[in-house]
Amino acid sequence: MIHDRKQVTEMILSAKVSKGIKWVQVAEAINLSKEWTTAGCLGQMTFNKAQAETIGRLFDLSDEAVAWLQVVPSKGSLSTAVPTDPLTYRLYEIVSVYGSTIKELIHEEFGDGIMSAIDFSMDIQRAADPKGDRVNLVMSGKFLGYKSY
Repeated sequence: MIHDRKQVTEMILSAKVSKGIKWVQVAEAINLSKEWTTAGCLGQMTFNKAQAETIGRLFDLSDEAVAWLQVVPSKGSLSTAVPTDPLTYRLYEIVSVYGSTIKELIHEEFGDGIMSAIDFSMDIQRAADPKGDRVNLVMSGKFLGYKSY
């Protein structure tokens, strides 16, 4: 019996390793971006029935696990307030160092509001560089202005 979505994530990760599956292959199978698909497989997004069934076939998941993929998860994947994984920590560090700059520049350009994490997309690509390959991370969120009332 499965008790939570985290168990399904663990099943997916185990099958991914044993089968040698890449996230981009999963994304192609359900016709979505590798970024969104990976977030879903890691327990952060809800799949529809067809998507969940396809993922179930790819990872040999039980019907119960496929049903869990269709349940709205509790979002937020960090286990601690300050992440300890080095890569995740660097993203935290970027926000710690540049967060006020990003906020200031968004407000100057758009006004008082926020960048949506719901109406959002992300693209991660490798960029060749003679000094060492670079990570190209593009985040795009709809601007949501605060309303007056």
